[in-house]
Order: sequence, then C-alpha cells, then structure tokens
Amino acid sequence: MQTYARQDMAFVRGEGVWLVDEKGDKYLDAMAGIAVSGLGHAHAKLAAALCEQAKTLIHTSNIFRIPKQEQLAEELCTLSGLERAFFCNSGAEANEAAIKIARLYGHNKGIANPAIVVMEKSFHGRTMATLSATGNRKVQAGFEPLVTGFVRVPFGDAEAVAKLAAHHNNIVAVLVEPFQGEGGINVPAADYLAKLRAICDANEWLFMLDEIQTGIGRTGKWFAFQHTDVMPDVMTLAKGLGSGIPVGACLARGVAANTFVPGKHGSTYGGNPFACTAALTTLKVMAEDGLLANAAELGAFIRSNLAERLNGVAGVREIRGQGLMIGVELDRPCGDLVKQAMAQRLLINVTSDSVVRLVPPLIINRQEAAVLTERLAEVIKAFLA
Repeated sequence: MQTYARQDMAFVRGEGVWLVDEKGDKYLDAMAGIAVSGLGHAHAKLAAALCEQAKTLIHTSNIFRIPKQEQLAEELCTLSGLERAFFCNSGAEANEAAIKIARLYGHNKGIANPAIVVMEKSFHGRTMATLSATGNRKVQAGFEPLVTGFVRVPFGDAEAVAKLAAHHNNIVAVLVEPFQGEGGINVPAADYLAKLRAICDANEWLFMLDEIQTGIGRTGKWFAFQHTDVMPDVMTLAKGLGSGIPVGACLARGVAANTFVPGKHGSTYGGNPFACTAALTTLKVMAEDGLLANAAELGAFIRSNLAERLNGVAGVREIRGQGLMIGVELDRPCGDLVKQAMAQRLLINVTSDSVVRLVPPLIINRQEAAVLTERLAEVIKAFLA
C-alpha cells in the first residue's frame, strides 16, 4: 500500500556505519534505520548469534516458558532498576502495554474513566491508542474518532502538569519522552523529569517514560532517565533493543509491575527465542565494546564539530541533543536536505519540518564522525545559501 514516500534507492548490503546500494555506491548511514541499528550493519557477533539461534529454535509462543526471554528480562531489569518486563514486537506495542497498565491501574483504584497526561509534539506510535496519545495532528488526521482518555500539555512545562491535579480527579499517569525524537530532538530542562516524578508521587500517578528512541545507549546511558536521579514506574523500549530484529519491551516496577494478570494482555510473537537472542547479543556487545561511552564521546564531538563548522551561518538556529541523538534546527523547512545529502553519500533524516535528525550507529568512530560532520555542514551551508 502507499504508506511510504520512499526514496528511489535500495541497499543490498552494509558494513558497520556504511550502506551499499544496487549500483555499488557507498553511503555513510547517519540514520541507523531511524535509531534502530545501534551495532551498525552486518555485525559479525550478532549475525553469528542469530544464525545459531535460527538453527536451534525460532518460536514457541508464550504458552510455554522461554528461557531466553527470562534471561533478557533479568538483564533489562538489572540495567534499569525496574522489576518486570513484558515483551512485544514494536515501540507502538510497548506503549500500548503501558497505556493498558495505566488504565487498569486506574480501574483497580475505582476510577471509571482514567486519563493519561501526554505532551505536545510527542510521538508514541501509529496504533489507534498511541496515535491518539501522540501530539502531532498530522499523525492523527483522518483517523477520527480518536481514543479518548488523554490530557495534553506543552512538553517541558512541569507546572502545566501540576495544575492539572486541581482540575482532574481521573488522571492516573504521565507518559513522556525524556527527549523528544520525532518532535525535533527537543531537550527539556535538566530538572524536568524530577519535577514530573514529584508531581506523580504527590498524586499517586504512574510516571511512564517512552524510551523507545532514547533507550539502549542512544544518549550515552543505557536509558535516558539515568542522566537524572529519578526512576520511572513504567518504561517502554524498542528500536535499538534488537538491532533491527523486531522486539519491544514494557518494563515496570512497584504496583505497575503487578497490574497485569494472566489474560489481561499478551502477544503471539513477543519475546520469542529469536528476538530475545538479538536483544541479548545487542546488550552484550554494547557492554563489551564500550558503546555507551562511545555514544557520549562522539555525540559531543559531532555537536561541537558541527557548531564550529556552522558558526555564524545564517539560518542555523540550534544544534542540540544528547549522545548520538542530535538535532540541527534550521529557520525554514528543510526536507530537501535529505536528497541533497544523499547526493553527497550521506543518509540523514528531517523531522518536525525543520530539524535534521542524526542518529548514527553507536559503533561510529571518530574518523567516520568527522566525515559525517564535514559532509553535513557543507550540505547545510549550500542549502541555506
């Protein structure tokens, strides 16, 4: 179906941060499949693990115990400090699980119509509930009636959330991205999450973080909330978790971890041995190869290098981000930059109309990062000129 405005290009193989098209031309991939391929392309250890698992066992269903799933849940809970995990196949499904946990939590407290606080410019997925939670009218248009039960406030405005408590007695949770990805790589004040955590504690609301794009090392920590001293009650993951193999997770602690009981939620494919092997191998390689530190160091290098190269260039508003999640905001729509960058053998993405989004593989090295910044800076300068 015509659901994608695809580029007229196909890639036939990859190696590290590089992709090769049908003509044999080589491109530096600063998109990583939209923040998915943290280990880059054709990673030898991941390929070997997936081949071995495919020869052993791919799928059984959640009717039975899945040892690899139990191992992955233990690993993620150890890394995050949360207590339980539900596995699914995508970020949207992970957020659906979080939304269902919040609603069931509310009903268990006797709230007939539980509501969740969500943010403007947010993105949580394209299922009916997650697009209704999303703060982007373009995503919602044409799919009315939307799912009710969401109260929207500006991103980064903790006071607006606090004011809701006085006027809404049916709120049960806050769902927020630590840094907005699709919304334009928006970075809130350093104390924003702490303020939201305090508001949730004061009102017995669940504090739920959508870490689908920010999680699994993207910002230089395993999870973006670890840049702060706060802990979520619920956290959703996907994208980089499986390095391209579809897998999502909804983690929880405390009352949220025990809200689902048998029969309340499920997934046919979720957490099967093959997907869990991809995730376990991804986490192992990231830890062994120091990719968190690499993301922090090279993210700072890319931002500072771009700032130097674009210093004084009219039309460049801001360079921002955390780790290898970087946005370059211009003063005008810049969708044409995608093809112009491709002509220079660089793959980028434009989000929120005017923000160049850079989410390269976490394995990128300094030389490759320098190539990225050089090519991008020249493309941006030519575009703005």
